[in-house]
Amino acid sequence: MELPTTDHLFDVIEHTWPAFANSALGPWTIRDGRGGGKRVSAATARAPVTTEDLPAAEDAMRALGEVPRFMIRPEQGDLDALLASAEYTIVDPVNIYVCPIEALTGAHPPRTATFDIWEPMAIQLDIWQTGGIGSARIDVMRRAKTPKTALFGRDDNRPAATGYAAIHDGTAMVHALEVLPRHRKRGLGRHMMIHTAHWAGTHGATHLSVICTAANTGANALYASLGMRLVGHYHYRQHPIGAPAP
Repeated sequence: MELPTTDHLFDVIEHTWPAFANSALGPWTIRDGRGGGKRVSAATARAPVTTEDLPAAEDAMRALGEVPRFMIRPEQGDLDALLASAEYTIVDPVNIYVCPIEALTGAHPPRTATFDIWEPMAIQLDIWQTGGIGSARIDVMRRAKTPKTALFGRDDNRPAATGYAAIHDGTAMVHALEVLPRHRKRGLGRHMMIHTAHWAGTHGATHLSVICTAANTGANALYASLGMRLVGHYHYRQHPIGAPAP
């Protein structure tokens, strides 16, 4: 089965992990993330930009209480170079993985190991909080208008993991997968991904995708071991001192 294009996967990211609001400003899309992290607050370029276009975007992000920050796709080398010359630093290179749903649905997790439920239970919110995923990111999940679910995992008869998945245009994407430290390296992440594939298939998805930072060696190893293909990447450029308004 042919894999989705990277353009499609960036669209899936946008719809399954949405900003509070987007606005057009010249060649830029400015995002109001309401504290939901880099992915929903980084500006992106919709057209070629010049150095003269930069101050307006910086001012708009500062007005939203954000550090000036831009998401850079692989084909945007000119923008990357422009921001580098303005002393913006690279932050959090991210990998994008995808596979057909059927690549994972041939297996099943143990019957009492994984569940899908919406809204998240209090114990799931606690697990996310332990991993640094607070209420503002839960609000991002609640904003998504696509088919979605929270994921819940148990290990040794104890709450052990949580995650979130949503579907856009036939592709499910997993976000915020968090396994408590004492339950890691016991196969629960694999069970969670397989469960998500089954859930996604029953909701009409044909592919399962996930994004994770390149520095997260454990997650990258998990997705590769599941047979997911590394098909794209992106990174952020962030102002080194935030350039606060005077």
